[in-house]
Amino acid sequence: MTSIANRTSDIARDAILGIMVVRNETLRLPFVLDYYRDLGVSHFLIVDNDSDDGTTAFLAQQRDVSLWVTKASYKVSRFGMDWATWLLMHYGKDKWCLTVDADELLVYPEIETRNLRDLCLFLDQNQIPAMGAFMLDLYPQGPINSVSYEAGQDPREVLTHFDPGPYHAQRQKPRDNLWLQGGVRERVFFADNPTQGPTLNKLPLVKWNWRYAYINSTHSLLPPKLNALYDGPTDPRLTGVLLHTKFLPCAIEKSVEEKTRKQHFRNPNAFQEYYDSIVEGPNLFGDVSLKYEGPAQLETLGLMSRGAWAP
Repeated sequence: MTSIANRTSDIARDAILGIMVVRNETLRLPFVLDYYRDLGVSHFLIVDNDSDDGTTAFLAQQRDVSLWVTKASYKVSRFGMDWATWLLMHYGKDKWCLTVDADELLVYPEIETRNLRDLCLFLDQNQIPAMGAFMLDLYPQGPINSVSYEAGQDPREVLTHFDPGPYHAQRQKPRDNLWLQGGVRERVFFADNPTQGPTLNKLPLVKWNWRYAYINSTHSLLPPKLNALYDGPTDPRLTGVLLHTKFLPCAIEKSVEEKTRKQHFRNPNAFQEYYDSIVEGPNLFGDVSLKYEGPAQLETLGLMSRGAWAP
């Protein structure tokens, strides 16, 4: 990785850090950075993987972003986790770190009145080193290429619906990491082979320690005991949801590119039909679809919980 803008000397001792690995995200980044700034992220550590759409220049201009670039293989870097882990090891020690993709918006109970600093204080007081979150796909009411989206716009204005279920989970040996699947992508793309569907559980918010390491995106952690901190959407403890905004119209262009680059799956040839289906601009709306109304709705549906975090 090559440093483009290193502003890490500005990181305060009590900073909450945002870590991202991105490629060609000029459309999403203006909103997502402001979203997390408003939520309480103090500084962003970002790796740009060979963008060619102006992402590098945009990020270099952000005063609260430290930026590195690399042309190396996303797949060989464990899908960006080696780069993110390097940043966490160097700058995240003893700090709360939120590791997310540019298409993920974290929500949690009481988010309207309590920011990330409030949330992290609660976790510290209860000696909880990480908070789990369920990745929930949002999609439009109609084909994904029938809507429009502009940089800086809240994607929830366009991606208005989601699948409340069904979801299913199991523990995997030897690390006891959760494997949560289901929802709209299983319903539409992987109904005949549900085991190929995406993993939906994540541990994005962690009080970082030099002994920790992500091993499969942010789906699982070492040491293995950390994986017990999240049991999926029915977990009664304090949990969140990552609103997944993948299915903006730009998903079509990205799928065309990723089908050629073959960087996003261990066996990318097995997912060619998946990419082809997205390129066709599918209609993900179905009989089970619900309109997204906000975090309180997700709590009522049992997709996240406030646990002991009283209002």
